[in-house]
Amino acid sequence: MGPIRRAVIDVGTNSVKLLVADLAGHAIQPLIEQSQQTRLGHGFYETRLLKPQAIAATAQAVADFAAIARESRAASIRVIATSAAREALNREMLIAAIEHTSGLKTEVISGDLEAEWGFLGVTTDPQLARTPLLLMDVGGGSTQFVFGRSGQVSFRHSFPLGTVRLMETIPCSDPPKPSELAACRQSLKAFLQTELFPKLSANLSSRITHHASRPPLLSGSQLVGVGGTATILGCMENHLQTFDRARLEATRLSADRLTWHLNRLWNLTLKERQTIVGLPRNRADVILMGVAVYYAVIEEFHFPDLRLSTRGLRFAALMQRSHEPPPTPSPRQPGS
Repeated sequence: MGPIRRAVIDVGTNSVKLLVADLAGHAIQPLIEQSQQTRLGHGFYETRLLKPQAIAATAQAVADFAAIARESRAASIRVIATSAAREALNREMLIAAIEHTSGLKTEVISGDLEAEWGFLGVTTDPQLARTPLLLMDVGGGSTQFVFGRSGQVSFRHSFPLGTVRLMETIPCSDPPKPSELAACRQSLKAFLQTELFPKLSANLSSRITHHASRPPLLSGSQLVGVGGTATILGCMENHLQTFDRARLEATRLSADRLTWHLNRLWNLTLKERQTIVGLPRNRADVILMGVAVYYAVIEEFHFPDLRLSTRGLRFAALMQRSHEPPPTPSPRQPGS
């Protein structure tokens, strides 16, 4: 049998992403990868209600990507939704809007499944398949942490810690003030010490080396960043104007380089950040929180560097069979 062409549309808190790829066993050959920012989670965290305008923009983005997937002759199209959809009191409005515009059903996946799929996707890279990994995926509404090795997940958890969520709970001036960066760093440090570390410690006590005066070090493991925030950091580090998987996956952001990016970004105005090569203009606001989260983990867990992966959730979703084949779109009538 030849490869099977499949498509996954990922509805996140900040953006909608498309992956069309050929799948042969566990080998995945990406063909089309696109992203459209719709800010589904904008203004969401106070009321837990998705706004009608954000729902409409997200549903249209899904319809646009579904059309691209159909044109590419994908055998299946899967729509998955994550943090904002999980938490929304009116998630059914989003699901209905997506089905209306695209004819596709939406699967709202749990945080734990999102974390596990992220790990499975990253480990489709043979170089990472047997290495002990602490995987991070910093999204708009949540961050997934997964620890595993040789395809076996030992710890997985999705935390309510995302770039859009942080931006709305820790507002910043333009340019940000030093006191605001200090407050953000302190908040993230407290989160890691009171939320992440206890859960990691309980699950991985045999793997964690304890230190009297500092947080734990996951001995011998590699910190890996996956998802949009990590990719943007890699693009900025390499001055990439276009996506280059090989260069991004070869990138190692040392603690010093991550510190440099943190200080640089937090000392620029929004307009100045929008001129940085590798940083999309529409992500120049949320990148402040994204880089701060990665910096906090590097600092607290004493990792020497951050390795990047361009694989993750969508790669794993491709390997799972979709719940149904893609519907055939109805012929459009003239003027419709």
